[in-house]
Amino acid sequence: MLKLLGRIQPRLRQRLRYLDLSLNASRTVRIRVVERPGMWMEPARLDAMLAELRGIVQRGIGKDLDYGVLSGEPDRLRRAVITLLYDRDSGRAIAFNALSVMPIELRGRPVEAIHLGLVMVDPGYRTQGLSWVLYGLTCILLFFRRGLRPIWISNVTQVPAIIGKVAEVFVSSYPNPFAPSRRSFEHLSVAREIMRSHRHVFGVDRAAGFDEARFVITDAYTGGSDNLKKTFEDAPKHRDARANELCRRELDYQRGDDFLQIACLDLASARKYLLREVPRDSLPAILYQVAFLAVGRIVLPLFHWLNPREPMGDLRARKSP
Repeated sequence: MLKLLGRIQPRLRQRLRYLDLSLNASRTVRIRVVERPGMWMEPARLDAMLAELRGIVQRGIGKDLDYGVLSGEPDRLRRAVITLLYDRDSGRAIAFNALSVMPIELRGRPVEAIHLGLVMVDPGYRTQGLSWVLYGLTCILLFFRRGLRPIWISNVTQVPAIIGKVAEVFVSSYPNPFAPSRRSFEHLSVAREIMRSHRHVFGVDRAAGFDEARFVITDAYTGGSDNLKKTFEDAPKHRDARANELCRRELDYQRGDDFLQIACLDLASARKYLLREVPRDSLPAILYQVAFLAVGRIVLPLFHWLNPREPMGDLRARKSP
């Protein structure tokens, strides 16, 4: 019995270490957020989830994609954070966003960036106002989970609607069609790190070029994302013409260019998202989850630290070099 418990406890700790949240986005849609399923999920459940993702892709574009988490490669699944949306009446998966956690180096220190990844929505649900979930919710949850530490975000796309939506949610994004944003040294450093080490995350081959002045990936559709290539006419447009004009002016759609958007999610961005993007009827459920993440990551450790009655052992703010 003790040997069995000894084998179960490490698995249980690994399972509880990562997010697996379920909440209602509305009266008709349920959200599930699964962090790094390749680290803890049983193979049968993992295969079932991958089948749901691939089914949404098939209904969305009528073709298969073979990059990122859709490839089923264990390393991709160990670094993925998947947001799945379900129809509450039928239980059918209707949309997803597959984020990827990427280790990078910034100012000589290792940090993690999050790539917004592939977003796909079932054609029958594309007018139901789900973009607030797919383009920000999971990042906000991870932000609170990580103790309100700023998180670098990346996005690769040629779709004006997505370029505009990311710029709305993450005000520090570069490029940004709505505000004169500065390409800081941190923006450039993060972009260089991603293009050097993580092209496979968004299906871009090593042969693709990168224009550092405009943050444009040239000839991007050569590494597994080929079926996502669009013409400017076919690419969904943003309601604000400035996003459409930026893409029309800077991207060569015949060649297959993409923008690499880089942003930093901080407290100001999180506040704006919660107050402006989340529908009022969904806000209580989101704040409930955020509160528990904040308690577990910020309040509870502080409470333990200040409690003089319990021995805390050898505590350090960081590991020794």
